[in-house]
Amino acid sequence: DPAVSLAYIAAHTKTIRLGTGIIILPQRNPLVLAKELTSVDVVSNGRLIFGLGIGYLKPEFDALGIPFDKKGARSMDYLQAMKAVWTQDKPAHHGEFVSFGGIQALPQPVQKPHPPVVIGGHTKEAYRRAVQYANGWYGFALDLEKTAECLAGLKKAAQEVTRPMSLGALDISITPGPALDLALAKRFADLGVNRLIPFPRVKTEQALHDFIKQSADSFIGRA
Repeated sequence: DPAVSLAYIAAHTKTIRLGTGIIILPQRNPLVLAKELTSVDVVSNGRLIFGLGIGYLKPEFDALGIPFDKKGARSMDYLQAMKAVWTQDKPAHHGEFVSFGGIQALPQPVQKPHPPVVIGGHTKEAYRRAVQYANGWYGFALDLEKTAECLAGLKKAAQEVTRPMSLGALDISITPGPALDLALAKRFADLGVNRLIPFPRVKTEQALHDFIKQSADSFIGRA
């Protein structure tokens, strides 16, 4: 579970950002999830990034007894409910899929107004949601060509929906393929990518530690 894992990592680190990549939002209770993620943000002293997606595997939804239709609209309604819990003195939200009032949720997140929200997905609808509702967008397992296509899709979405000024510039995160080196990382940066998130497919703890050390030697010390 992301909240459990990130809370453990928070206890052993001081500066590294802690992101969910990604939580399938319509499969969660938004008020409970908001409380869990607030706890991570507090114990980490404000290092959480909330990455979310709407899901695409219908059997998962069926197993949980959650409707598969309107999952995009449900997710954005849930997100607005979570923001209400995070930011309002007397949280209340009345939407199509969740409605509440007369509650309190403390503590509130360390980050103000709330932890950064990143929306993942490689579809037209995902681009529009990211532009309209999120601080950032996340693309998974993309090469340079596909990344450029996605960035073009985000640019087109920005011409079709209104982005609130309070969200600022859209932050771009990418998980690239396995063959990542410093030269390739710089090419991603030239495209406009703000953050690269390597995803090693390793089977042992030692292999993971080796990957982290290799990444530090290859990128942090030479960038």
